[in-house]
Amino acid sequence: MKKLKKQKLKQRRSNMTEKKLAFEPHKIVRDKFTPIGAHIIVSDMKFEHRITHGGILLPNDDMKSAGIRPRWAQIYAIGPDYNGGELEIGNWILVSHGRWTRGIDIADETGKKTLRRVDPNDILMVADQYMGDETMSDMVY
Repeated sequence: MKKLKKQKLKQRRSNMTEKKLAFEPHKIVRDKFTPIGAHIIVSDMKFEHRITHGGILLPNDDMKSAGIRPRWAQIYAIGPDYNGGELEIGNWILVSHGRWTRGIDIADETGKKTLRRVDPNDILMVADQYMGDETMSDMVY
């Protein structure tokens, strides 16, 4: 009787270690990840602080009215129904403000990332490499 209880307890503990904790990133394999339809999935969207040309530090402006500006992101995956043509995985795109979803944290073979879905109609520019954040003006309000 005691051996049976110990076996059940061991089995329960082993099942607990296999479960994903709520704050852990989802584990995926990049080659098997395919968006539905014509969706575009991006990573590496920048939300950190910025520095003006004069050296003034502007804190993170995400979710604030001061943060209304387009942002650069790297294409992680493209849906099979997208027929825009010029986009490739790995390209950097400039996306209109607010035309992305909230992020989901994942872990793939390259490390941890935050993925977002982007509206394909609101892509402003495409580049082969990261272009930096030149959307900030020198105006003082």
